[in-house]
Amino acid sequence: MQKILYVAHCLLNTASKVAREPREGARQEEELRVAVLKKALERGVQLIQLPCPEFTLYGARRWGHVYEQFDNTFFRTHSRTILAPIIQEMQEYLTHPERVEVLGVIGIDGSPSCGVSHTCRGCWGGELSRRDDLQEVIRTVHLVEQSGVFMEVLQELLREAEIDLPVVGLYAPERERVLSLLDV
Repeated sequence: MQKILYVAHCLLNTASKVAREPREGARQEEELRVAVLKKALERGVQLIQLPCPEFTLYGARRWGHVYEQFDNTFFRTHSRTILAPIIQEMQEYLTHPERVEVLGVIGIDGSPSCGVSHTCRGCWGGELSRRDDLQEVIRTVHLVEQSGVFMEVLQELLREAEIDLPVVGLYAPERERVLSLLDV
């Protein structure tokens, strides 16, 4: 039987992520990303890459965003549009349980779009060049226990399609929980 796992775009393609300087915790996140990919390959799990809503809207040279910037009808509609064929694909695979087992979805915790249990929030927006309080604004950005907008939309679509799958976030402190999805 074939095992399938849907994964956030940047789990397979880190070039799609916002360019940034190395930061605390980045090494642990990369080690977990590699461990997930290695375990999936060792277990013969097929990986299906979700589209990246940030990349498909803003490209590779975008600035980092927060949840509040994506929490709007335009981003949510775009997310629904690019997820529609993914939901149809899942439905098709799920109609063949004798051949295929869909294990679930892995998002990227901390992302304002693909976070599952953690997302990035803050009072971020407006024109950068004329702000004299930019450091204050940057200090408002923080991690909260909540899904990112894209994952919220995905979970809404899963409920609407009556698809019940585990959705977990790639998050170093929850390493074992993420890896357990691949215990097949």
